[in-house]
Amino acid sequence: MAKKSRGRKNPEGKMSLGAHLVELRNRLFISAIAILLGMVAGWYLSPWVWDMLRQPIEALRENGREAQIMYTDISGGFDLTVQIALGIAVIIACPVWLYQIWAFIVPGLTKREKWHAVGFLGAAVPLFLAGVYVGWTVLPNIVRLMASFQQSQDVFNMDARTYIDFTFKLLFAVGVGFVLPVLLVLLNFLGVVRGKAILKQWRIAIIAIITFAAITTPATELMSMFILSAPIVVLYFAAAGIAIWHDHIADKRRAKEFAEYDLDEVTTSGDNS
Repeated sequence: MAKKSRGRKNPEGKMSLGAHLVELRNRLFISAIAILLGMVAGWYLSPWVWDMLRQPIEALRENGREAQIMYTDISGGFDLTVQIALGIAVIIACPVWLYQIWAFIVPGLTKREKWHAVGFLGAAVPLFLAGVYVGWTVLPNIVRLMASFQQSQDVFNMDARTYIDFTFKLLFAVGVGFVLPVLLVLLNFLGVVRGKAILKQWRIAIIAIITFAAITTPATELMSMFILSAPIVVLYFAAAGIAIWHDHIADKRRAKEFAEYDLDEVTTSGDNS
């Protein structure tokens, strides 16, 4: 009986549009299940997290500013708890949905690519959480800046759901921004992009990172922009360096394999003559 071939069933990794849509549906379903399970923990953690998230508003009051968080309808408290639980669930389930993103980009993983996926998760998960933390550190500066545009005699009323929506969008955007350099490294490991090509586009990358930081934070809050953009720029150049190093090792390995193959051909030709 012939041995079963290892690796991809489709060596070229080609999939039809329908197969891609089915793959996307399955990945989204798995991610949704993980997030729903995370919402159970998020529901119980939401009071503690809400106390943490409202600290920037509390800091305004401590500095003598009349500020408060308000609910605009009768279901506001329940809706807020669901929002916070969902945000916590997305953070808790990040290992699952990050892997699903990677598995969708590279369907039919070979044994080596599965190890690449493990490396991706090992780097992406802590970087995502680090990005969430960095987003949290700049949040008080953003709130303080936005409040400074209002007259001191006016009350700074913040709708609870609007505040939570803005906060989690900021945290997730920065978290994803921290993960993108790791994705570049993994694409390089798969032979999709060369390290020199990544480094060659450094000007465009820096402009894109600064633009991302400017969109994520108010343009006038330069310190927050620096806190957000500087780590991502460092991660980008680190990713380029790792990719170039990997290309160097891979090129040497391929050159050695070709040399051994040519030597075998010469030896075989000599034996036949």
